[in-house]
Formats: sequence, C-alpha cells, structure tokens
Amino acid sequence: MSFVKVCKVGDIPEDGALGVEVDDTPVALVRAEGEIHALHDVCSHAEVRLSEGEVYDSTLECWLHGSCFDVRTGKPTGPPATKPVPVYQVKIDGDDVYVSLSKES
Repeated sequence: MSFVKVCKVGDIPEDGALGVEVDDTPVALVRAEGEIHALHDVCSHAEVRLSEGEVYDSTLECWLHGSCFDVRTGKPTGPPATKPVPVYQVKIDGDDVYVSLSKES
C-alpha cells in the first residue's frame, strides 16, 4: 500500500474540509469529531467538490443540493445522493497527513 504525503494536520480546518489532489484524484480531507478522514472529493449526485461543503458530526454535506455523506464510510445519509463515494486510508506521522488510494486494507 502506497501512502502519499498530502498536507499538514494544521492545514485541515477544525470540523471542516480541505480539497487536495493525489495522483490526479480529487480527495477531500475532513476533520470531524477529532479525526481525519479522506474521501473522494466529487459528489456522487451532482459531481461538484464535496470539500466545499459543510462538516457536522461525522457528516459532510454537499454545498449544491445538500446530499450528506458519512465521512467514515462514504455512504450517503441524506438525499438526493443514493450512491456512496470512495473512502481512502489516512495515516498521520507527526504533523504530516498521508493518504493511500489503494483498495488494499
């Protein structure tokens, strides 16, 4: 499994999101409830950046139509989205945040 350094922990807002690119793949880094999660940064409903949405509890809400996604699983928790978005593994090393796009666990 290959991890890529994407940012510093402090770059991700408290209860917020940061959009980054990993090997040309858009990734939303989300800090929610004290943990950092990574998921595909494109809404499965409207194909806009999820990182521009609002974060509350463990939910990321799309800014365009209000689709909500669980940041831990990528599954939609509110309409209009019905398809999940991929989630990626995150590793923290000191103050550095790493993401792996690999499907391996």
